[in-house]
Amino acid sequence: MRSDYKKLATFSLVAFVLAGCAIKSIAQSPQATPPPPTAPHSPVFPKPVEKNLANGLRVIVIPRTEMPLITAQLLIKSGGEVDPADLSGVSDMTASLLTRGTTTKSATQIAEAIEALGGTLNSGAGWDQSSINTNVVSARFEPALQILADVVRHPAFKDEEIERLRRQSLNGLRAALATPGTIARYVGARVVYGDSAYGHPLGGTPESLPRLKRADIANIHSTYYRPDNSILVIGGDITPANAFELAQKYLGDWENPPSALPKSQISTSESDAKSRRILVIDKPEAGQTAVLAVRSAINRNSPDFFRGIVANSVLNGYSGRLNWEIRVKRGLSYGAGSALDTRRWAGSFNASAQTKNESGAEVASLTLGEISRLATGDLLDSELTPRKASLLGGFARSMETTGGLVGQFASLALYGIPLDEINRFVANVQAIKPADVKSFAAAQLNADSTSVIVVGDARKFLPDLQKQFSNVQVISATDLDLNSASLKKTVSKN
Repeated sequence: MRSDYKKLATFSLVAFVLAGCAIKSIAQSPQATPPPPTAPHSPVFPKPVEKNLANGLRVIVIPRTEMPLITAQLLIKSGGEVDPADLSGVSDMTASLLTRGTTTKSATQIAEAIEALGGTLNSGAGWDQSSINTNVVSARFEPALQILADVVRHPAFKDEEIERLRRQSLNGLRAALATPGTIARYVGARVVYGDSAYGHPLGGTPESLPRLKRADIANIHSTYYRPDNSILVIGGDITPANAFELAQKYLGDWENPPSALPKSQISTSESDAKSRRILVIDKPEAGQTAVLAVRSAINRNSPDFFRGIVANSVLNGYSGRLNWEIRVKRGLSYGAGSALDTRRWAGSFNASAQTKNESGAEVASLTLGEISRLATGDLLDSELTPRKASLLGGFARSMETTGGLVGQFASLALYGIPLDEINRFVANVQAIKPADVKSFAAAQLNADSTSVIVVGDARKFLPDLQKQFSNVQVISATDLDLNSASLKKTVSKN
């Protein structure tokens, strides 16, 4: 027995040494980068089937029978964009209250009913839409859809639920506004969109949330929650015929209000050097500084969409240029990245990082430098290929679940894009060449007309920032007003 233990110990020691040698060999190998990705596949996704009900509700069904699951998403084609100027956050609150009680069921009863089905039910608003979603096993889909239809059509908007959600929202907002990154994002929206509807915080402000009344919430619901402003997307283990039958059963008698749907259009001026702002929000107690470069960009229906998302992918991600330059090479941040936010009326682009206060100006310079280099420097296929592979990998992962599948088709439907574009996504991304990225960056991401917001302890970075930029505007965090494009509280004269 002891001999066996000795043999085992000797074997383990040899294995450990060999493993160490292998690791050392790999570390010393000239292969400094991972092997290139394989050639992308062009999958064909389930073909959607659709029809319009007599009341105008568009129903889209995507059959996928591999797993006994179904996801349904009811989209209302109006979101934060329709908030009145002094009531920011009302659309988000309206959507969030849907699951908190109907005229016949309390919030607890709704939660217990959906839990008994082994499903989920959630709701909320984005900028261009409000939505209610349910996910459940296919055998229990009908009662789940019945619950979804009830909460959308008959919300109670009880005063106690409004007050509870208001307190929760205010507490979350106050906590978020204690962080430089959140402040920078909110300020960036005002810089890009000004006083237009996209400029306010989607979830409201500390000043607007207390103003919201039940009548304001009910008005959003009665005005925009209507079948001719809605899309129902059902995906999973269900036949189109069965899905249409259930949609008709629970939503077919949903009536439109007599008044026409209000028309809204949001615009933003083109970014140029004159509209550029270099803005500092001085927060002396901040332990770190947030840096945000932000500008107007393309909308979702732009013919430059695929050039745009590929260009953003070169900058974004762990191995993207921003993170590589700011984190990997210089150790100035735990992470840096970018986002191209394409919406219905006007999009935006931002690049962000968080750093120590003393390096705020340096990170701002590096961020703009990488944006500029994308338009003027070289971009080799050896760099572009893995960035496109990362983008395609994220797309593929999003399609693995019924929820992701429904979400992708719902987004196309929301923006009026042909549903079969989903089968061309891979080819459209692969078709983008280095010259396409460079031309997009030159036309749409001009660093010289990109605004910069820096939030942190200004004493530690302001002098260096002022050496780089002229006309740096400084606003104390205590004087910051997110309710207007001026961003500064006005002093009342008594």
